[in-house]
Amino acid sequence: MMKDNLMEVKMTQRITNAGYVKWPTFEEIKEMFKEHFIMDRREDGVVTVRMHCQGGPLIWSMELHDAIGKMWRLLGTDRDTEMIIFTGTGNIWVSDFEAASWAPEGDNAGETRYTHMFVDGRRMIITMIQDTEVPTLGVLSGSGGHIELACMCDFCIAADDITVLDPHMLPGINNVPGDGIQSCFMELMPTRQAVWYLMTGDKLTAEQLVQFGLVSEIVPREKLMDRAYEIADLLMAQNRIARRLATQVVRRPWKKRIIDDLDCAFGTEMFGMFCADELHSNLLSMIDYLGMTDKIDPPFVGKIR
Repeated sequence: MMKDNLMEVKMTQRITNAGYVKWPTFEEIKEMFKEHFIMDRREDGVVTVRMHCQGGPLIWSMELHDAIGKMWRLLGTDRDTEMIIFTGTGNIWVSDFEAASWAPEGDNAGETRYTHMFVDGRRMIITMIQDTEVPTLGVLSGSGGHIELACMCDFCIAADDITVLDPHMLPGINNVPGDGIQSCFMELMPTRQAVWYLMTGDKLTAEQLVQFGLVSEIVPREKLMDRAYEIADLLMAQNRIARRLATQVVRRPWKKRIIDDLDCAFGTEMFGMFCADELHSNLLSMIDYLGMTDKIDPPFVGKIR
C-alpha cells in the first residue's frame, strides 16, 4: 500500500504547470518556405536547403531577405534537424535583383532600407551564426554574388567551374560592401586580398576560392552533391551532442566577428546608399557582369526583369 502511494506521489511530481510550445514540424517548415527554398530531409536528420525562384536560379528579392533569416531560425533550432546543407539551383548562385520586389525602396527609402535591408539583412547572417545549433555546409553551386551565404557556413565546398565576385563597389552599383560579405572576406581571406576584392569587384575563380581560404575544396559539378553527402555521413557518424557542441566552439570567431562588425557596417552601407542615391531595382545583373547571359543551366523559367 505504501509503495503504491509513493508511486502516486512520484507521478504527481511529474505534472508541470505548462507544456512545451509546439514547434513547426519539418513538413510544415518545408511548406512554409517552398517559394524560396526546396527542402529535403534524410532519415538521419540531414536537411538540404536549395535556394530557387520558380524552380530556377535565385533572384534576389525583399521577400528572400525576409525568408532566409526565418528559415535559419526555425530549421536551425528544430530538434529533429541534425545538419543543414545549403545550396543553390543550377550554375548561378544569385542571378539578379527583382525590380518589382525592390520598387518600394523608391517610394519609401527610409522604411524599406531599415526594415527590409538593415533588419532582415542582418538577420540573414545573425540567425545562421547565432541561432543554428547544428553543423552547416555551404555548397557554392553557382557563379555570382552574395557568396557569404555559403562561405559563412561551418564547412564550404564549391563547384570547380564557377566565378564569383562582390559587386558592391562596381560602377553602376556604387554601394558599400557592408551587408555581411565584408565580414566573410575579412575573416577568411588574407587582409590584402580581402581589401582588393571588396574594393575593386574583381572576379574570383574556383581555384582562388581555395587559395584564399573561402572554401575548403572544389569539386567537379557533377559530383558536388555526392561530396556534400559524404561530408554529412562523416559528421553524422559522430556523437550527436559532441557534434552539436563542437559546432558552437568552431563558430566562435564568426560570433565575435558578427558582434564587432555587422551592425555598424550595415548601417554604413545604408548611409552610403542615401549618399549615392542608388536603388536596388536599378542595379545591373550579376549575369551581365559575369558574361553568362547565354550560359545559365538549367534554363531559367522565371522572369528576371
